[in-house]
Amino acid sequence: MIPNNNQTLDSQRKDDHVNLALEQQAAMKHSAFDDVRFVHHSFSDLSMQQVDLSTEWAGHSFNLPFYINGMTGGSAYTKQFNQKLAEVARETGLAMASGSVSAALKDPSVSDSFTIIREVNPNGFVMANLGAHHNLENAKRAVDLLKADALQIHLNVPQEVVMPEGDRDYRSWPDNIADIVSDLGVPVILKEVGFGMSRETMEQLVRLGVQTIDVSGRGGTNFVKIENDRRDRLDFSDLNGWGQTTPESLLESLSVQRTLDVLASGGIRHYTDIIKALAFGAKATGLSGKFLASVHEKGVADTVQTVRDWESAIRHMMLMLGCSNLAELRRTNIVISGELRSWAEARQIDFTKLATRGRYSTLF
Repeated sequence: MIPNNNQTLDSQRKDDHVNLALEQQAAMKHSAFDDVRFVHHSFSDLSMQQVDLSTEWAGHSFNLPFYINGMTGGSAYTKQFNQKLAEVARETGLAMASGSVSAALKDPSVSDSFTIIREVNPNGFVMANLGAHHNLENAKRAVDLLKADALQIHLNVPQEVVMPEGDRDYRSWPDNIADIVSDLGVPVILKEVGFGMSRETMEQLVRLGVQTIDVSGRGGTNFVKIENDRRDRLDFSDLNGWGQTTPESLLESLSVQRTLDVLASGGIRHYTDIIKALAFGAKATGLSGKFLASVHEKGVADTVQTVRDWESAIRHMMLMLGCSNLAELRRTNIVISGELRSWAEARQIDFTKLATRGRYSTLF
């Protein structure tokens, strides 16, 4: 068979994404979450047995408030990562998203790099993933391929702009989103790919009928840098810092959290970042690069143990904060400083209420 040049390009791009994302994970240190502190109160009226980590989003209930976010698929090389991640999801009960299924819609020969997720984890909560340039028909094909419980639609204009072979026409996106949300038949999550969301974007998504978003802020896998590293000419490295961080995006979401289920991903490093994101109002947090690096470097068993350790650590932090559930966590007192505070001031977001809200008003 004569090789399909587009297939070769797509598969190589998927492999590049994984390898470059792994390089970035090794370099991650500082995060905007470091500008977030909890106010310590000296009493807790709980026992560990009362702490409940369950959460609800996209019309489903989950035992843990974090999940494996979409990252990979589309080649033989990336199939092994999806298999390992699916094993982690199966053993821990975590929800899991695939990377963009677009490659399999173009070239069915790489479909097994995605369908392996459902084969390994037949009873888990699986999300398919597609770009906003796809129409309702393709969305249905993606969901059918993975027997998915939900669909992520990713928004990635900066990535497309820098990607040498990226899209340059985004006019169909709003209509596609509205059609898919209305008629797909499974929950739809609109997610960024590491550039964060503004409140204006969130309000526009509400008008399109969206009910669940993943703000996916800057601070984790940087797709501008990944695509720029794949270029031969026209250096876009000045855009490496483009977009809002995850905490900035969560501040932006405060005004719409009663309307939308907000998920948070992008630069989540460990359990303390998870609990800070939850305190900002996120229903759950997604991790992609972190899990990718873990199964690559440590294997499935150690990654499963990490998930269990994080669950235990979050329970301990909830106990220390005096919170029996996530609703109470969203009323804890948090103080923001540094660049995060500057962002809130510039965007006229009343961040002071986060430090004075009333979790403990009935305790003293």
